[in-house]
This record gives sequence, structure tokens and C-alpha cells, in this order.
Amino acid sequence: MENGESPWDAAVRETREEVGLKVEPRSLVGIYSKPQKNEVVFGFLCEIIGGEPILTEEADEIVYFPVDQLPGKLSPKQRVRILDAVQAQTKPVFRTQVGPSSIELLEQGKLTK
Repeated sequence: MENGESPWDAAVRETREEVGLKVEPRSLVGIYSKPQKNEVVFGFLCEIIGGEPILTEEADEIVYFPVDQLPGKLSPKQRVRILDAVQAQTKPVFRTQVGPSSIELLEQGKLTK
């Protein structure tokens, strides 16, 4: 988040900057605590309302997958967040996530770009 920005506004901005899509947050999926990094991640379910997918420094490939066919190179933390988003839930989840980050997994050769 940038200074003075709400989590939902940051999600809209980051999605536009990183993949070129204009989205509107519909609900909070979850709040994920990452104590090893002193970070908190907000997950939102968003509706695409405009834009076109674009490649950027943050996204060198954009592909849609059925939930039961998520790529193996997806980090475990991201996989949990995606599954939380697609499950029919009436309330947000609150999870603590530990273990290596996506960047650390890439550096260890356990994920490939």
C-alpha cells in the first residue's frame, strides 16, 4: 500500500499496474499474517470491469487456469489464498502463513518463473 491508501484501493491500483486490468473489489476473502516477514496480506475477490491483460515486470505471462489445474510452480501460500477465494464462504478467513516466500522459493530453485 502507498501512504494514505486503503487495502482495497491498493488492490485496484496494483492489479491495474501489474496486469492491466481494471477491477472492483466485491468482498474480502481473507487476511493473512506472515509473522516471519512482519507482513499482513489482504485477499479480495474482485470483478474485472475493464482493461486488457498486459505483460509487465511483475507479470511475464498471464494465463487462466481451472481451479483443479493450478500450476505446480505456484507457491503454497498463494495456492491457499486462491483456494480460499474460490470456496463458497460467507465470512473472510484469517490465517497465519509461515514458510519461505515466493522469492525465496525461486532462489532455491523450488519454483520456476
